Amino acid sequence: MPIIRLKEIRDMSSEDRAKKLDEYRTELLRLKTMIGAGGTVENPARVKTLRKTIARVLTVEHEQTRGTGETEAKKTVPKKTEQKKTAPKKARSKKAESKKAEPKKGEKK
Repeated sequence: MPIIRLKEIRDMSSEDRAKKLDEYRTELLRLKTMIGAGGTVENPARVKTLRKTIARVLTVEHEQTRGTGETEAKKTVPKKTEQKKTAPKKARSKKAESKKAEPKKGEKK
């Protein structure tokens, strides 16, 4: 069963997404059971792709219920064009410097 693309997920109806989600979860459970039992899996990377696809389906479903969509999500992402400005380091207080200069008990200068 090939993994579907995000555009295909967005084009599906809510019922179709629920069916696909159930199929993917069932397949993931089957693969995890095989791995746990010590069996060999034909494609071990399939577990990772299934998990990501399940997350994508759930994300699109959540976006549809909340009313947010692809275009709105892209608008809110800020661009990092400027470098982060760093503040100058603070000078140590005289009290901290004097404690550092004093030898500890039992030590000689």
